[in-house]
Amino acid sequence: MHEQETLNFQSEVKQLLKLMIHSMYSNKEIFLRELISNASDAAEKLRFKALSNPDLNCSNLRVRIEINKDKRVLIISDNGIGMKREEVVENLGTIAKSGTKSFIASLGSDNTKNNQLIGQFGVGFYSAFIVADKVSVRTRSEESPENMGVLWESSGEGDYTISNIEKIDRGTEIILHLREKEDIFLDVWHLRGIINKYSEHISLPVEIQTSHEDDDAVVWEKINKAQALWTRNKSDITEEEYKEFYKNLSHDNSDPLIWSHNRVEGKQEYTSLLYVPTQAPWDMWNRDHKHGLKLYVQRVFIMDDAEQFMPNYLRFIKGIIDSNDLPLNISREILQSNHITQTLRLALIKRSLQMLGAMAKNHKEKYQTFWQQFGRVLKEGPAEDRSNAVNISKLLRFSSTSYPSSVQTVSLDDYVTRMKKEQEKIYFIAADSYLAAKNSPYLEMFHKKSIEVLLLFDRIDEWMMNHLTEFEGKKFQSVSTADAELNKLADVTSEVQKQTEQSLEPFITRVKNLLGDRVKGVSLTHRLFDTPAIVTTDVNDISTQMAKLLSSTGQETPTVKYLFEMNPEHELVKRAAETKNEANFVEWIELFLAQALFAATGTLEDPNQFIQRINRMLLKSSESIENTIIVNK
Repeated sequence: MHEQETLNFQSEVKQLLKLMIHSMYSNKEIFLRELISNASDAAEKLRFKALSNPDLNCSNLRVRIEINKDKRVLIISDNGIGMKREEVVENLGTIAKSGTKSFIASLGSDNTKNNQLIGQFGVGFYSAFIVADKVSVRTRSEESPENMGVLWESSGEGDYTISNIEKIDRGTEIILHLREKEDIFLDVWHLRGIINKYSEHISLPVEIQTSHEDDDAVVWEKINKAQALWTRNKSDITEEEYKEFYKNLSHDNSDPLIWSHNRVEGKQEYTSLLYVPTQAPWDMWNRDHKHGLKLYVQRVFIMDDAEQFMPNYLRFIKGIIDSNDLPLNISREILQSNHITQTLRLALIKRSLQMLGAMAKNHKEKYQTFWQQFGRVLKEGPAEDRSNAVNISKLLRFSSTSYPSSVQTVSLDDYVTRMKKEQEKIYFIAADSYLAAKNSPYLEMFHKKSIEVLLLFDRIDEWMMNHLTEFEGKKFQSVSTADAELNKLADVTSEVQKQTEQSLEPFITRVKNLLGDRVKGVSLTHRLFDTPAIVTTDVNDISTQMAKLLSSTGQETPTVKYLFEMNPEHELVKRAAETKNEANFVEWIELFLAQALFAATGTLEDPNQFIQRINRMLLKSSESIENTIIVNK
């Protein structure tokens, strides 16, 4: 060893190392990913050099990991391009110095189109100090004189030593002298797990030192597959390989419903492989549910649950995004504001919706499976993503009055094609359950006119419809909302309607005086046949289902003020209108209102009062019948 010298780092290493270790890396095992990435980078550099220098030997490039438990040392070595003395000073003497970036710049743009360099050497290398209190680097460049190498050593405290050494082989060895309580990184199986997790798809073979049980002979065992599946040509990947990759990626034993493998080149280069699962996870609706995308940068695993690339309404999508443009040391905080992230997010949303659209069109049975599992999640889309509301709305499925089943199979395209010629709106009703929606009195006129109505009974439906205002120029209309247009659908002429209102005006006034401000208004309706009365909400007021939704989340909601609409053709309403006895009149009107509120909300503030009122009226009715029988006798 000769020509040893001690040099100061070119930046305030203590502060920067502390900041990096505690801010840039969330878990200690990341260091192994970084060092393996740098080794892969060194191999890629050598391959580029070989393009212009065929004498360079690029065969059998690999990364090796060696464990010395006695000395508590971990060694990561490669046989890549290596470094000269000045390169060591330049690359290891400055925090965040990117040797790779400088190398690419030196090659020129024409030679970098297909490169697979992944390093940001400076920052990645210094992650070694997360687990080591001393780091030694032994390296020899392919351009160095024979057996001439360089030794770099530092404790990360502000300076480092560098000296010339004898080194026979080309490449780099990084020797980590582990800190106390970091012995877990001397365990072979723990290291295998880290390599499988982070570096499974590095294109360079990663080998770990093991020994035969019989003779203790050293064996180098390859850990990773050494090729990222998503980097291969789609035509070379079998369906079974796609399925197996999904299972390894998601820890899901079921096959995926569908997947989309896409490579984009140009202004931005990235590869995406997206999957739609067959079954929703048990924690899909938990607040801490993790998104399913993994982020890679140049085949190097960066993070799980990369929620920055997918909106919540697509959180069921599993897969990977591998970017050539993001830095290797990217953090979640930086991702949030990175313009590349935003571009990738838009592209992945588009790709996901196209994938779902293709499944809906070409694999209807599979799409129905998807909808049953994830339909309620997708319903969050119109509110969350206005820019894609049209495409999302085409993917929605509903139950309707045209089918005798609660299974949601009707698309908005289906509905529009079946609309009546004179029909201008898409009608729907929201209720607590399928049966409550299907048998609602609000549908009586629509049944008679054979007008299809969408039946909405998922909790999220009313909230969704507040943001889904129209489809292909057709506005949505709730049948439980007050609307003069709905009365026009009834087979009643304006003249008959006017005469009815005039003749029953005293009755309406009497009802208004009775109910006062308990209702927002009282009117007649001609869209009922078997029901005496309903309550409706004004178009600008909060709806019943929305009030329930907000209340279920613990939010304060305004009191819903209803419009009370009565059916003038119903026999009970006629009887109430003719009643002179005030007590009997009150009983009738209160009964109609309670029935209407019960049908609209599914509950009553005082159900016992409602029951007692019905019992009193039944007793009066039975007495009346008995008296009639006696008189006739």
